[in-house]
Amino acid sequence: MSNDANSVEASNADGNNSEAELDITAEAMAEATEAIAGSEHDDSVQQESASDSIGSESSELEKVQAERDQYFDKLQRSIAELENYRRRVQRESELSARYSSLPLIRDLLPAMDNIARTIQAAEQTGKIEDLIQGLQMIVAQVDQVFSSHSAKPIAAVGETFDPNLHEALQQIPTNEHPPMTVLQELERGYMMHDRVIRPTKVLVACAPPDAE
Repeated sequence: MSNDANSVEASNADGNNSEAELDITAEAMAEATEAIAGSEHDDSVQQESASDSIGSESSELEKVQAERDQYFDKLQRSIAELENYRRRVQRESELSARYSSLPLIRDLLPAMDNIARTIQAAEQTGKIEDLIQGLQMIVAQVDQVFSSHSAKPIAAVGETFDPNLHEALQQIPTNEHPPMTVLQELERGYMMHDRVIRPTKVLVACAPPDAE
């Protein structure tokens, strides 16, 4: 083969190689363009997703803050109502304690009126019997008032001495009654429900010295 032919073939080979390289370069550029476009699309999607996520979180935060403010307002109102209730109860308790004896005094006023009338009648008539009878009626009236307020007299005479209910002022030697029997009531005692208001002051029997 001649040198010219070889030159032509080499030239053709170089042309083919150049065209192949151009094709590869164009294909690579196309792929790179697509990759860049895809990357830009992904970035855009990610940005939109991030924006949506931020917007959702912001909305959720605003909702939580609104609920927080609502609960805080309710808490403040509850505290104010509780404080008002506490003050009202304290004021009512103070008034109740101040006037707790008012019902008893109101119920005793008729007995006081009867005492005044009894004394006035005894002064006019001079009869001791009328005075005694009037006082006995008043004592019964006072006992009725006490009973209406859950206070009752403590039984004493004829009962066995009970240090929880009675206060012995003196012991009387006698054979007529068993020892520690209440012989006489000097001051009547009262109790309310299960609490002793005051014990009954009494005289108590004891064994005579010779019996000992």
